[in-house]
Amino acid sequence: MALSPMMQQYTKIKEDYQDCILFFRLGDFYEMFFEDAKTASRELELTLTGKNCGLEERAPMCGVPFHSADTYIARLVEKGYKVAICEQTEDPSQAKGIVKREVIRIITPGTVISQNMLKETENNYIASFFSRHGRTGLAYCDVSTGEIYATEISRGEDADSFETLLNELVKIKAREILFNEDCTLDTEEVKRITEAYFNPLSADYYEERAVQDAVLRQFKVKALLGLGLEEESAALFALGAMLLYLHETQKNSLEHITWLHLYEMGTHMALDKATIKNLELTETLFEKKVQGSLLGVLDKTSTAMGGRRLKQWIREPLNNADEIQERLDAVEVLVDDLLLRNNLRENLKQIYDFERLSGRIACGSANGKDLIALRNSCFVLPEIKGDLEETDSALLKRLGREVRDLKEVYQLIDTAIVEDPPFTVKEGGLIKEGYSEELDDLKFSIRDAQNWIAQLENSERERTGIKNLKVGFNKVFGYFLEITKSYYDMIPDNYVRKQTLTNCERFITPELKEMENLVLNAEVKINQMEYELFTAVREEIQQHIREIQTTSAAVSALDVLACFAQVAQQNNYVKPQIDCGDEIQIEKGRHPVIEQTIRDGIFVSNDVWLDRKDCSMLLITGPNMAGKSTYMRQTALIVLMAQAGCFVPAETARIGIADRIFTRIGASDNLAQGQSTFFVEMSELAYILNASTEKSLIILDEIGRGTSTYDGLSIAWAAAEYLCNTKKQVRTLFATHYHEMTALEGKMKGVHNLNVDVAEENGNVVFLHKIVEGSASRSYGIHVARLAGVPELLLEQAEVKLKELEEGITAPDPNFSGTAPSKKAEAEALEEQQISFFGFAPNPVVERLRALDLMTLTPSEAFRILEELKAAAEE
Repeated sequence: MALSPMMQQYTKIKEDYQDCILFFRLGDFYEMFFEDAKTASRELELTLTGKNCGLEERAPMCGVPFHSADTYIARLVEKGYKVAICEQTEDPSQAKGIVKREVIRIITPGTVISQNMLKETENNYIASFFSRHGRTGLAYCDVSTGEIYATEISRGEDADSFETLLNELVKIKAREILFNEDCTLDTEEVKRITEAYFNPLSADYYEERAVQDAVLRQFKVKALLGLGLEEESAALFALGAMLLYLHETQKNSLEHITWLHLYEMGTHMALDKATIKNLELTETLFEKKVQGSLLGVLDKTSTAMGGRRLKQWIREPLNNADEIQERLDAVEVLVDDLLLRNNLRENLKQIYDFERLSGRIACGSANGKDLIALRNSCFVLPEIKGDLEETDSALLKRLGREVRDLKEVYQLIDTAIVEDPPFTVKEGGLIKEGYSEELDDLKFSIRDAQNWIAQLENSERERTGIKNLKVGFNKVFGYFLEITKSYYDMIPDNYVRKQTLTNCERFITPELKEMENLVLNAEVKINQMEYELFTAVREEIQQHIREIQTTSAAVSALDVLACFAQVAQQNNYVKPQIDCGDEIQIEKGRHPVIEQTIRDGIFVSNDVWLDRKDCSMLLITGPNMAGKSTYMRQTALIVLMAQAGCFVPAETARIGIADRIFTRIGASDNLAQGQSTFFVEMSELAYILNASTEKSLIILDEIGRGTSTYDGLSIAWAAAEYLCNTKKQVRTLFATHYHEMTALEGKMKGVHNLNVDVAEENGNVVFLHKIVEGSASRSYGIHVARLAGVPELLLEQAEVKLKELEEGITAPDPNFSGTAPSKKAEAEALEEQQISFFGFAPNPVVERLRALDLMTLTPSEAFRILEELKAAAEE
């Protein structure tokens, strides 16, 4: 048996899209067949049915309504599937035989442009990296906004270049990653770290001539030099392959991708994946929520564009002192000028996300409501420009000049599009009266017929006496007169039966049929004409896409600056001093997130002084939960905020620019790759020691805790020496429980001891969260264990053992020099000192004492028992 003609058409199209779920348009539905249907029914929880296809067995089938398809497509894409949209490309009423169909677009995780599928304040990046012959290049693009970036990672396949690539991919949170299938990098590690949709591309995408042509054609230049790209550079291949892929999947010219941002590594503060995660810049460490992160505190933006730009500024702080100062000066103006700030923020709230709208206009998917939103956004632009003309900030003035008033776009939409257009663009109701004389004449020609139909229900009720007679319409049967069965005996002779339902009959009259033909034929022409006029308006707006993008970039920057000013005013932040020196001086600094979450009490502020000449390493000791980690993280966040152009939570701050911030915090493992907690810790330490420079800021929390005491202490000691001597005093905050390391102060240049103050009263311990000079005398680990609910019997035994250790029975040498004892000596010491935390044997002396009733003992009995207990204790 042979497949039916329609299913032959389906299978022929499907052959070219084997890696996609094919959404095949049939009337008002997108249908899926065979394996696609089984997959979709499982993933979308749809009912799986069947369709006669010409074979002995029915073809598995499921479908979704075309008007709500975005929701279903978004769910499939989120699960990592590619979806090919196959549309009818001719009018079914005029088709001879099977309606022509073709795939108009492929939707993948990195190529989503529909507003319903995107997160408003997050970019949706597709990334492409190319690595071959010791060269690595990276390009990435947000198709929804038209932003596109490219860079050359390195010219050597070393560990640092691979880490740099990983860090860039984590920073941008790429949803989809393309790469050459003959890549020699560890792509499995990239996949594990990024959790993106992975898409290896064949050698065809990397043919030199094709790659160059794709780049030159997209950016409308004659030579690569005009873009700053070198021939045969890895960045060129990464970029060109990505453009070829985008044209293949989007099947349009991508006119909104107009400006290539070619950047060099080092132009921004470099943040690796561990630092982004540990400092909780855009989401919390465990819950992955914005609330509780730095972004959650700072985000007071008024536009979706500003929300995306804020994330970018947080992840990419500046390294150039002049640029940072420009931002800080702009924020200062907005902090001081309340009227300007309020006016700016109120106007910004009226601005729609026309950065993404430009993408939908270029792709031909913007509807009437999108254009009205664009018009309303354009309305406030002249006022924003006017407000910024007289400011004292060079940056605000420049951004004001970059904001275009877009008068032509405003006037075009205001003249052409109705105030409240429908969501669809092919069913009329879009074009204003007066925009097209021909359209107005056509609408006028059927106005009498429409009025006649509108009045027909009342006139027929009066004529026939049928009180519940109704005039209705649907797309299948057209206009009709509906009468319930109780009035069948009153039906006039000129009524012609059209449709029979359970409780009623539907009729047509010759006059109604005549009017129906007149109206429907005219409405088809009107709808087609409105669609053509609308697309012409949309295409005319395409000519202004570059202006719209320039304006949206300026608006998003203004939004973030106004947001920084608002947060500074609300949270009592101050303007930091920025220079290229080696000092970091913070007076009464606060953690920007924690101070907002404290419900009882006041956040305890602390000072920081780091200087590569005299005090490059702050060695911090003290108990757990007392605030060591908070102190270190708040220092890193204050430096990062300052270099992003934001005011900081402190009384005063002077920041010598850091080219990178590194963090080694917490314990984690990668057991699937055979990597223990200690191995991961050492890998992160090795990366920091190798990649840091004299201008970096390093946060180290508890180095060496994952191994034996002497091993760990040796590594921590040696790491401190390496940073102070070999690395020439990199600015470092080093928290440790190895009190032996406090001996470094005075012996090693740059090391300065700090500790967290603790108060003890009547056996109770109070953490004061205040950083003071000197080293801690105790760690108070047993106290923290008690707070955590550890069994009291265990705590009693721990206190006994702690007392023995503190009295020097098994105490390490305080003059430890960084050299571990022999393995034999360490093993003997451990054998003697081993403490079992399971199954404590009851002490007979203690048990007997507990059993005594002192009120019933005579003096002679008490003396005798005391002698016996003394003897037992001596044994």
